[in-house]
Amino acid sequence: MAVLEITKQNFDIEVMQSEATVLLDFWATWCGPCRMVSPIVDEIAEEVSELKVGKINVDQEPELAQKFGIMSIPTLILIKNGTEVKRLIGARSKSELLSWIG
Repeated sequence: MAVLEITKQNFDIEVMQSEATVLLDFWATWCGPCRMVSPIVDEIAEEVSELKVGKINVDQEPELAQKFGIMSIPTLILIKNGTEVKRLIGARSKSELLSWIG
């Protein structure tokens, strides 16, 4: 499944009302570790069919970053049934991310 760009306009439908588990990647263009994690997140989106993957640019969507209390990026959050179930801060390898997703 393609990675979705999550904005405050589509957040409720794509994330909060999603029947699938959602992986959110909070990132910014100026963030080096974010640029390392981004292609890994893209690969996971293609390989893990039961997962919906969205990216939130913290510079373009400061309200969503604030809603989740994002203090450091990259931050990855797993959401099930509209509730945050896991959070991971910092760059990780693909195998670490897949283990963390479970």
